[in-house]
Amino acid sequence: MASERAPGFKFFIGIWVAMICIAGLEVILTYAHLPSRAFVGALLILAFIEGGIAMMYFMQMKYESPGLFWTLIPITVFVLFMLDHIWPDALRLARLSMFH
Repeated sequence: MASERAPGFKFFIGIWVAMICIAGLEVILTYAHLPSRAFVGALLILAFIEGGIAMMYFMQMKYESPGLFWTLIPITVFVLFMLDHIWPDALRLARLSMFH
């Protein structure tokens, strides 16, 4: 997409303001005393939106080739999955070694 022109400074200020509004909405939800499931679900959805916006515009992924984007997603999911399964075992081993 070399013919696509990169947006200007005003556009990125708008993106930044939108992300601040999302963060403000997260704070408002914190004080709304929602049920736990609704609260966590809303915060997760807003976090994914905010992370996607940051990745697409501030990390310039929108202007990269789609191959790079679709290579990073599976790798990131794999790393997070493996960390989720390795950290509990590491904590268990750390607790065991404390008693020896």
